[in-house]
Amino acid sequence: MKKWMTLALAVLMLTGLLAGCGSNKAEGPAEESDVALESFYAGLAEEYHWSEDPEQSDENDLLMSPIDGEMLESYYPGLSDLATKQLVAKMPLMSSVVNEIVLVQCETEEDAKAAAAILQDRVDAQAEGGAWYPESMEAWGKASVIQQGAYVAMIASAEHQSEIEEAFNAQFA
Repeated sequence: MKKWMTLALAVLMLTGLLAGCGSNKAEGPAEESDVALESFYAGLAEEYHWSEDPEQSDENDLLMSPIDGEMLESYYPGLSDLATKQLVAKMPLMSSVVNEIVLVQCETEEDAKAAAAILQDRVDAQAEGGAWYPESMEAWGKASVIQQGAYVAMIASAEHQSEIEEAFNAQFA
């Protein structure tokens, strides 16, 4: 009987030690994934035929342009004041085409909340008349702002909204 108890205790201790060596995401604060936002955007651009170079693009490619400098501050007032690790902001050259993508990794979740509010303001303004055209305002009405920890995405895509949302969320699954 003593041998069985000793053996059972040894097995329990060994199991406990091995379980302690594994990764348990439920314990402690959630660790954040490292998501390369430029790479994520490049994958979207390849899949959906978005290009930034008119000379290298195909006839059916959607020409996209980076949003930076004064344009970034104009569209997303206050976003450039936040501490960010990564920022990708792109929009089509044709304003009637709804396909605006902003991906940001902030230094803190608090900054990410502020970024999400700034991006939501853009979505709301466009949906409430800023996009001018009825079809564009309708597409902006379906746009989303998603926060995953210190990461935030604003996705406004008339053609690929749900697919891009799912792809972004999958980076954190």
